[in-house]
Amino acid sequence: MRDIDFQAGSLPGRAVMTVTGPEAAHFLHNLLTADIDHLAEGAAAYAALLTPQGKILFDMFVLRAGDGFLIDCAAGQRADLLKRLSMYKLRARVELAARDDLAVGVSPVEIAGSFQDPRCPEIGWRIIGAAHGEAQGYDAARIAAGLADSAADLGSGDVFPHEANLDQLGGVSFRKGCYVGQEVVSRMEHRGTARSRILPVAVEGPMPPRGTDIRAGDKQVGTLLSSSGRMALALIRLDRLAEATAPLVADGATVTVEKPAWARYEVPGAA
Repeated sequence: MRDIDFQAGSLPGRAVMTVTGPEAAHFLHNLLTADIDHLAEGAAAYAALLTPQGKILFDMFVLRAGDGFLIDCAAGQRADLLKRLSMYKLRARVELAARDDLAVGVSPVEIAGSFQDPRCPEIGWRIIGAAHGEAQGYDAARIAAGLADSAADLGSGDVFPHEANLDQLGGVSFRKGCYVGQEVVSRMEHRGTARSRILPVAVEGPMPPRGTDIRAGDKQVGTLLSSSGRMALALIRLDRLAEATAPLVADGATVTVEKPAWARYEVPGAA
């Protein structure tokens, strides 16, 4: 894994909401991909809410706080996430609320009130509290670590949890009971049918825009996602990467696929 360095501060692209009430844990546990019932006080889980077809609608961090939970989600998705959770609420004794008085921050070291990023320790700590100055270099750090962003990389309803590496980053529990989309996720896990993965890539030459095809000769191998400096994330077809006999190119720039330290699957020809 490349060196990861950034300056602590707030993330303006993130927002906070709360889920409280006597049935809050049960409510979230039955909807999200991660194990929420066994989450300890002050601990956080990385999780997603899926479509019935198993694609990620929203990914989020769920922090247990007192008798409820703080949700760290993409700012541009919070209103839709609240609406979707409200649809599932029915008669559950749960209260949902946006919290504009709280902000999401990150730090490369532990600070008071912070919790370690549950995806991988190399990306440091997160904190939900008062807003501070904007974090510097965080996007570059997460891209180098191979970590997708909700808005910049995942979107809503576009990728499966395995494609976004939730199975590698603790975002999916394969021991819990049913949740929305669970059947599809379990099938992909047991059959090993995750052909595409979001991976970090090094780009030599001018950085092409998001959405540019990565090709090996006349065959598409992947698609560029978010970028910072000479690094980017890309959704890569592993089977086509294994078959590639020509250099990988995106709009004239040379692309080299890297394997993150946390990845437990093979990345053919990775640096």
